[in-house]
Formats: sequence, structure tokens, C-alpha cells
Amino acid sequence: MIIVPKLSPYSHSFPDPRLASPEGIVAYGGDLHPQRLLAAYKRGIFPWFNEEDPILWWSPDPRLVLFPDQIKISRSLKKSLKKFEVRVDTDFRGVITKCREVREETWIVPELIEAFCELHEMGFAHSIETYRDGELVGGLYGLSLGGAFFGESMFSLVSDASKVALVRLCDIAKKYDFDFIDCQVPSAHLKRLGALEMAREEFLHRLEKALEKSGKYGKWEDICF
Repeated sequence: MIIVPKLSPYSHSFPDPRLASPEGIVAYGGDLHPQRLLAAYKRGIFPWFNEEDPILWWSPDPRLVLFPDQIKISRSLKKSLKKFEVRVDTDFRGVITKCREVREETWIVPELIEAFCELHEMGFAHSIETYRDGELVGGLYGLSLGGAFFGESMFSLVSDASKVALVRLCDIAKKYDFDFIDCQVPSAHLKRLGALEMAREEFLHRLEKALEKSGKYGKWEDICF
């Protein structure tokens, strides 16, 4: 039987993700401090839990990954690309708040919102936003480290709004030479868009290589669509 360890409140270190439970849980407890979050993502670990439960830290096997040049753009999605204005890093708080609001149960608790907003100001977290008639109607947010982008969540108030944000994220990933976009857990929706399941061991190996890159830090203010 695998015993899931509790994180120390005095250290931001994590157990080896290869020792996760069969479900993919690496540890529980700790806090959502930005430095702990950075330490987690560098090890291929992310928080995912119900609002009333303890913080759970995951590294699932398999992992879902999207390679930027392999996204599948249907004919209808190609048309939708022309229907939205896309902005980058102009309303991070608005995007993460919408991602929380559209879900009845969510791990995007107020503490996580504040931590990611701080990571955004530090230049690690980013938002891709889709607008129609000046109104924010879709988008996604995530974390950028080295040559990897860790997708956290997305929302869509109108058809294809989040898909357009994902397509534009792939454009950015190619521009900045990112190796992959981490989509975390398997999803039929993202698989239809080109995401692939990958064994955790391979993901961790690719992550190690991606983190050797210098990355693109700071707000992505030079992006224009």
C-alpha cells in the first residue's frame, strides 16, 4: 500500500513524482505560495483538489501533452479564428476568475487566484484572452517555465472562444520555441485538438530537457495577432 506523504509547512520540496499513488497523487497539504507552486511545476507536479478538501498534489500517469505544431485546426475553427480579437496578458485576473466562475466545483480557490496573479506579475503566469465586441468571452491561463507551458484552465462563454485561445497559445509556443504544452490529465476534448497521452516517465524526461532552456519570462507584451 502506498502512503501519500504530507508536505512540510517549512519546506517547498516535493517527493519524487514517480512514487505517486496509482491515481497520481504525490502528496497532500502544504500551501499555495508562489514559490511552492514553482517548485511543484518544475518537478511535473500540480495542485488539483475540491475546495473543501486538503490540497492534493498530482503527477498523473499517463500525462496529456500537446505539441504546438500538432494542434488540429478544423475548417470551422479556422473560420472562428477570424471572429475574435485575441489579446495576451492584458487581463490575467479576469481570465482566472472566469475559469473559476464557470465551474460548480473547482480547485481555483481564492488563495490559488492570488498566488497565480502574483506569478503573473513575476512573469511566470500568462493569459490568452479572446474578445468579441470588446467583451472577454473566452481564454486560458497557465505557467511558463523554460521550454514548457503548463496549461491550467480555460473557459468559453461562446462557441470556439477557448479553442481560439489554444490555437494562439500554440502560435506563441512556436514563436518562443517551447517544447510542449502540458494539458495535465487526459481529456477527450483536448485529444480531438491534437493532444496526446504520454507515460509519466517520458513526460518527466522531456520536462527536464525543456527546463534547460532559458524560456521567455516577463509579460508577453510583444505578441500581436
